[in-house]
Amino acid sequence: MDDLQKLIREIPDYPKPGILFYDLTTLLQDQRGFHSLVDKLCDHYSGDKVDIVVGIEARGFIFAPALAYRLGAGFVPVRKPKKLPWKTASVTYQLEYGSDQLEIHQDAVRPGQRVLLCDDLLATGGTAAAAIDLVRQLGGEIVGAAFAVELNFLHGRTKLPGIDVFSLLKYDK
Repeated sequence: MDDLQKLIREIPDYPKPGILFYDLTTLLQDQRGFHSLVDKLCDHYSGDKVDIVVGIEARGFIFAPALAYRLGAGFVPVRKPKKLPWKTASVTYQLEYGSDQLEIHQDAVRPGQRVLLCDDLLATGGTAAAAIDLVRQLGGEIVGAAFAVELNFLHGRTKLPGIDVFSLLKYDK
Protein backbone atom coordinates (compact mmCIF):
# COMPACT_ATOMS: atom_id res chain seq x y z
CA MET A 1 0.00 0.00 0.00
CA ASP A 2 2.97 2.31 0.52
CA ASP A 3 3.52 2.32 -3.26
CA LEU A 4 -0.03 3.57 -3.78
CA GLN A 5 0.22 6.18 -1.02
CA LYS A 6 3.36 7.56 -2.64
CA LEU A 7 1.28 8.24 -5.77
CA ILE A 8 -1.11 10.56 -3.89
CA ARG A 9 -0.16 14.23 -3.91
CA GLU A 10 -0.66 16.00 -0.58
CA ILE A 11 -1.62 19.65 -0.88
CA PRO A 12 -1.43 21.72 2.32
CA ASP A 13 -3.94 24.47 3.05
CA TYR A 14 -6.42 23.41 0.36
CA PRO A 15 -9.27 24.23 0.06
CA LYS A 16 -8.68 26.37 3.14
CA PRO A 17 -5.88 26.94 5.68
CA GLY A 18 -5.23 24.02 8.01
CA ILE A 19 -6.62 21.36 5.62
CA LEU A 20 -4.32 18.79 4.04
CA PHE A 21 -5.92 17.72 0.74
CA TYR A 22 -5.20 14.25 -0.64
CA ASP A 23 -5.18 14.59 -4.44
CA LEU A 24 -5.97 11.21 -6.00
CA THR A 25 -5.58 12.44 -9.57
CA THR A 26 -1.87 11.67 -9.42
CA LEU A 27 -2.68 8.05 -8.50
CA LEU A 28 -5.34 7.83 -11.23
CA GLN A 29 -2.94 8.94 -13.94
CA ASP A 30 -0.50 6.17 -13.04
CA GLN A 31 -1.54 3.07 -15.01
CA ARG A 32 -0.18 0.53 -12.51
CA GLY A 33 -1.41 2.47 -9.51
CA PHE A 34 -4.96 2.86 -10.81
CA HIS A 35 -5.17 -0.80 -11.87
CA SER A 36 -3.79 -1.93 -8.53
CA LEU A 37 -6.24 0.20 -6.57
CA VAL A 38 -9.26 -1.10 -8.51
CA ASP A 39 -8.02 -4.69 -8.31
CA LYS A 40 -7.52 -4.52 -4.55
CA LEU A 41 -10.95 -2.98 -3.94
CA CYS A 42 -12.55 -5.66 -6.13
CA ASP A 43 -10.61 -8.46 -4.43
CA HIS A 44 -12.22 -7.54 -1.12
CA TYR A 45 -15.73 -8.01 -2.53
CA SER A 46 -15.09 -10.74 -5.10
CA GLY A 47 -16.70 -13.40 -2.87
CA ASP A 48 -19.87 -11.34 -2.39
CA LYS A 49 -22.78 -11.18 -4.77
CA VAL A 50 -23.04 -7.55 -5.85
CA ASP A 51 -25.88 -6.45 -8.14
CA ILE A 52 -25.25 -2.70 -8.15
CA VAL A 53 -22.32 -0.45 -7.31
CA VAL A 54 -23.49 3.00 -6.19
CA GLY A 55 -21.03 5.83 -6.74
CA ILE A 56 -21.31 9.13 -4.89
CA GLU A 57 -20.86 12.36 -6.83
CA ALA A 58 -18.35 13.35 -7.94
CA ARG A 59 -15.17 11.35 -7.44
CA GLY A 60 -17.08 8.19 -6.59
CA PHE A 61 -18.01 8.24 -10.28
CA ILE A 62 -14.38 7.47 -11.09
CA PHE A 63 -14.06 4.30 -9.03
CA ALA A 64 -17.59 2.87 -8.89
CA PRO A 65 -17.99 2.10 -12.62
CA ALA A 66 -14.61 0.35 -12.69
CA LEU A 67 -15.63 -1.76 -9.68
CA ALA A 68 -19.04 -2.49 -11.21
CA TYR A 69 -17.41 -3.66 -14.43
CA ARG A 70 -14.95 -5.92 -12.64
CA LEU A 71 -17.62 -7.34 -10.29
CA GLY A 72 -20.13 -7.95 -13.10
CA ALA A 73 -22.58 -5.48 -11.56
CA GLY A 74 -24.48 -2.39 -12.70
CA PHE A 75 -23.55 1.17 -11.80
CA VAL A 76 -25.89 3.74 -10.23
CA PRO A 77 -24.98 7.37 -9.54
CA VAL A 78 -25.99 9.22 -6.38
CA ARG A 79 -26.00 12.91 -7.19
CA LYS A 80 -26.48 16.39 -5.81
CA PRO A 81 -30.01 17.83 -6.21
CA LYS A 82 -31.50 18.52 -9.64
CA LYS A 83 -28.83 16.59 -11.57
CA LEU A 84 -30.89 13.48 -12.34
CA PRO A 85 -33.51 13.66 -15.10
CA TRP A 86 -36.09 11.19 -13.73
CA LYS A 87 -38.14 10.90 -10.53
CA THR A 88 -35.86 10.81 -7.52
CA ALA A 89 -35.69 9.78 -3.91
CA SER A 90 -33.73 12.18 -1.76
CA VAL A 91 -32.17 12.52 1.64
CA THR A 92 -31.00 15.60 3.51
CA TYR A 93 -28.06 15.20 5.86
CA GLN A 94 -26.10 17.41 8.21
CA LEU A 95 -22.67 18.79 7.48
CA GLU A 96 -20.31 20.44 9.91
CA TYR A 97 -21.84 23.81 8.95
CA GLY A 98 -25.33 23.37 7.51
CA SER A 99 -26.88 20.60 5.46
CA ASP A 100 -26.71 18.99 2.04
CA GLN A 101 -28.84 16.69 -0.04
CA LEU A 102 -28.34 13.62 -2.23
CA GLU A 103 -30.65 12.07 -4.82
CA ILE A 104 -31.02 8.77 -6.63
CA HIS A 105 -33.49 7.70 -9.32
CA GLN A 106 -36.49 6.03 -7.68
CA ASP A 107 -36.08 2.97 -9.91
CA ALA A 108 -32.28 2.70 -9.67
CA VAL A 109 -32.28 -0.03 -7.00
CA ARG A 110 -34.94 -2.71 -6.71
CA PRO A 111 -35.94 -4.24 -3.37
CA GLY A 112 -33.54 -7.00 -2.39
CA GLN A 113 -30.73 -5.97 -4.74
CA ARG A 114 -27.29 -6.22 -3.19
CA VAL A 115 -25.53 -2.87 -3.31
CA LEU A 116 -21.90 -1.90 -2.82
CA LEU A 117 -21.37 1.78 -2.01
CA CYS A 118 -18.21 3.35 -3.43
CA ASP A 119 -16.52 6.72 -3.02
CA ASP A 120 -13.01 8.04 -3.25
CA LEU A 121 -12.60 9.08 0.38
CA LEU A 122 -14.17 8.41 3.76
CA ALA A 123 -13.82 11.45 6.00
CA THR A 124 -16.57 12.22 8.54
CA GLY A 125 -18.95 9.60 7.09
CA GLY A 126 -21.99 11.86 6.67
CA THR A 127 -22.21 11.62 2.89
CA ALA A 128 -21.72 7.84 2.89
CA ALA A 129 -24.35 7.39 5.61
CA ALA A 130 -26.80 9.51 3.59
CA ALA A 131 -26.17 7.47 0.43
CA ILE A 132 -26.75 4.26 2.41
CA ASP A 133 -30.05 5.72 3.67
CA LEU A 134 -31.08 6.36 0.06
CA VAL A 135 -30.30 2.81 -1.00
CA ARG A 136 -32.26 1.45 1.97
CA GLN A 137 -35.23 3.73 1.13
CA LEU A 138 -35.43 1.88 -2.18
CA GLY A 139 -35.18 -1.54 -0.50
CA GLY A 140 -31.56 -2.27 -1.40
CA GLU A 141 -29.35 -4.40 0.81
CA ILE A 142 -25.93 -2.90 1.55
CA VAL A 143 -23.10 -5.37 0.93
CA GLY A 144 -20.41 -2.92 1.99
CA ALA A 145 -18.82 0.47 1.53
CA ALA A 146 -15.57 0.73 -0.42
CA PHE A 147 -13.23 3.71 -0.32
CA ALA A 148 -9.84 4.36 -1.87
CA VAL A 149 -8.78 6.49 1.10
CA GLU A 150 -9.91 6.78 4.72
CA LEU A 151 -8.99 9.59 7.09
CA ASN A 152 -9.00 7.55 10.32
CA PHE A 153 -8.65 10.61 12.53
CA LEU A 154 -12.13 11.82 11.48
CA HIS A 155 -13.80 8.55 12.61
CA GLY A 156 -16.17 8.36 9.63
CA ARG A 157 -16.77 4.64 9.92
CA THR A 158 -18.57 5.22 13.23
CA LYS A 159 -21.44 6.68 11.16
CA LEU A 160 -21.68 3.40 9.24
CA PRO A 161 -22.49 0.85 11.96
CA GLY A 162 -23.03 -2.72 10.81
CA ILE A 163 -21.52 -1.98 7.37
CA ASP A 164 -18.45 -3.75 6.00
CA VAL A 165 -16.29 -0.67 5.49
CA PHE A 166 -13.19 -1.34 3.41
CA SER A 167 -10.68 1.38 2.66
CA LEU A 168 -7.45 0.68 0.91
CA LEU A 169 -5.29 3.58 2.06
CA LYS A 170 -5.54 4.95 5.58
CA TYR A 171 -4.23 8.17 7.03
CA ASP A 172 -3.92 8.69 10.78
CA LYS A 173 -3.03 12.39 10.78
